[in-house]
Amino acid sequence: MIEVQHLTKRYGRVTAVDDISFRVERGEILGFLGPNGAGKTTTMRILTGYMPATEGKAIVAGFDVFDQPIEAKRRTGYLPETPPLYPDMSVAEYLDFVAKVKGVPSNGRRERIRYVMERTRISDMGERLTGRLSKGYRQRVGLAQALIHNPDVLILDEPTAGLDPKQIIETRQLIKELAGDHTIVLSTHILPEVSQTCQRVVIINKGRVVAVDTPDNLTARLRGSETMYVQVDAAGVDATAVLRRVAGVSRVVEADRREGIVGYEVEGEHGRDIRRDLARAVVGGGWGLLELRPMRMSLEEVFLSLTTEDIDAAAAASGEPAVPEGATVP
Repeated sequence: MIEVQHLTKRYGRVTAVDDISFRVERGEILGFLGPNGAGKTTTMRILTGYMPATEGKAIVAGFDVFDQPIEAKRRTGYLPETPPLYPDMSVAEYLDFVAKVKGVPSNGRRERIRYVMERTRISDMGERLTGRLSKGYRQRVGLAQALIHNPDVLILDEPTAGLDPKQIIETRQLIKELAGDHTIVLSTHILPEVSQTCQRVVIINKGRVVAVDTPDNLTARLRGSETMYVQVDAAGVDATAVLRRVAGVSRVVEADRREGIVGYEVEGEHGRDIRRDLARAVVGGGWGLLELRPMRMSLEEVFLSLTTEDIDAAAAASGEPAVPEGATVP
């Protein structure tokens, strides 16, 4: 549904977007992440036809945004970081204006406006001037205008910015409900929102894509899916030596200890599942196995690992890849 091929955007000597490529499948919600200045908003503006790229190609709903801009825009709904409202119009007047501009047929326009107002929970604000709305309501009106023409693709830049916790939950649920009927690219700084909403994630840093994968795969692979946390009730006995003798184990480190209960980080050889052998060793030693699970990083830790220069430099110095093994880098 969306295909970005070697997209580059330069402003004089500054390269804001540097040869990025990724795909978004039909009906998918893609999280688009990166620190401030990484190139997220520039990429989204290029996808919506707001600005041209310097090099590369972008296809939205089967149409090239540069060669067929009108057709691509007809199939795209865009919520920029600052919603494009006219402060002297009421909410209903504004949505009617947007519906006309976007070609919603006159015989179905009133019903479509009613529908998007209900979906975005702004029905009670129809007569209020948009300039007098709270930030949260302005954001929801912006989402309503993006939906008004029932586009194939929705590009949402910080859609929950300024919303209260209840509104955030409602908006997340709405976005999930829209998936399937719409292909969604979602940019946000609220990383738990990505874990709860998005099927895949693109992380961009300094204008370049550094990882493309599912949230679960990113959190597992960066830490290392072969690293296990084992918690043992060994009655004061050190189980380290026994765990080290398990076939496939390459490293054992004590992680925590309290009242005779000890937690270990156990690293296995690449591609080897050591869980059964670990459990057998603990139980065979006559100890209680209280916990055995893969160790994962939070999405926040993943994000910092992939976008922090110091960590990347340390990874380069150690010879380890900065991108999680198995994650796709275009």
